[in-house]
Amino acid sequence: MPHAEVKYSSDLDIDTQAILTKIEAVILEHDDGAGDCKGRGYPTSEYQYTHIDISVSVLSKPHRDAAFSNALLADLEHSIKALIPMACEFSLGLHYITPFYVTGSHRP
Repeated sequence: MPHAEVKYSSDLDIDTQAILTKIEAVILEHDDGAGDCKGRGYPTSEYQYTHIDISVSVLSKPHRDAAFSNALLADLEHSIKALIPMACEFSLGLHYITPFYVTGSHRP
């Protein structure tokens, strides 16, 4: 289950839901077994310079090698930037979660 966080300056006029949906779609294009991508958007009114910082985390798996990572990162960057209608600083990180990680549903 991948995770994505979109942190951005509140002066950016962006559709966070569209960005999160696109991130999930791009991940699934590269790895159709990745599952749902949980995502959150964090606008802030306290910032220096207009910017967006996106973090995408996936589990480490043997087929997710350097070639996979570079291709996924390039496609994510291209797809996300197409959804940002104004100039800003842009950061995007692809992170791998260690095997020592618990994920799943909680139903009390």
